Amino acid sequence: MTEGLRGALTLERTGARMGAERVALLAAVGRTGSISAAARELGLSYKAAWDGVKAMNNLFASPLVTAAPGGRAGGGAELTEAGQQVIATYGEIEAELAKLLSRLENRLELAPAQVLRGLSLRTSARNVWACKVISVLADRVSAEVKLDLGGAQLVSVITARSARELGLMPGVEVLALVKSNFVLLTREEAPRVSIRNRLFGVVMERIDGDLGTEVVLDLGGGKTLAAAITRESAEGLAPEPGERITALVKSSHVILALP
Repeated sequence: MTEGLRGALTLERTGARMGAERVALLAAVGRTGSISAAARELGLSYKAAWDGVKAMNNLFASPLVTAAPGGRAGGGAELTEAGQQVIATYGEIEAELAKLLSRLENRLELAPAQVLRGLSLRTSARNVWACKVISVLADRVSAEVKLDLGGAQLVSVITARSARELGLMPGVEVLALVKSNFVLLTREEAPRVSIRNRLFGVVMERIDGDLGTEVVLDLGGGKTLAAAITRESAEGLAPEPGERITALVKSSHVILALP
């Protein structure tokens, strides 16, 4: 593999990126035993490192990093067996992809960057989770897809045509995407609303901005959820780290994609 290609190589899967930077972050967490220490070692802000860890944990069926509660100041962290496997196999994937790109370049006379561009898909959705299909109930127009989200259930309603084109059936692995501003938060565990998806979590962090507030929940199993709410709503709800909150997501707001 040429050095230029190695430096540019990035694999993306529906908005969740796994490239050299993320692998370096995993390795730094393994060496230092701390997300904050890993961030300092790599010249990252703690928030950038923590966001990277959360994104990777959401992308994989099993978390790559387990972190002890520490708020925005940090906390202890260690690699799981899955995280160690990612580091160990990334080099092999990189080498195999380099061979493939070399063959394609010779056959199609395309530069590596042109080939990689077709393998990349980006999304603005803040929440991207790896899920497994439990069931599909479809009529001629719509399809209700039940998903296993690390022990919790998530329901998505899409068109029947989309379900057929994605080949959805029990056992199929999919990515579920939800924009953070589509998430509603409440302290009630059984609110009287018609929204199908109710995810229970514990507040991990709250970030207040001039225009709004981001609240991140720990859903368990290494999964997290980000909700973007107004400052007025945040002041009324007053979510604080450690408190239990219910997240509500309409089934029509859950977008599905294949890994």
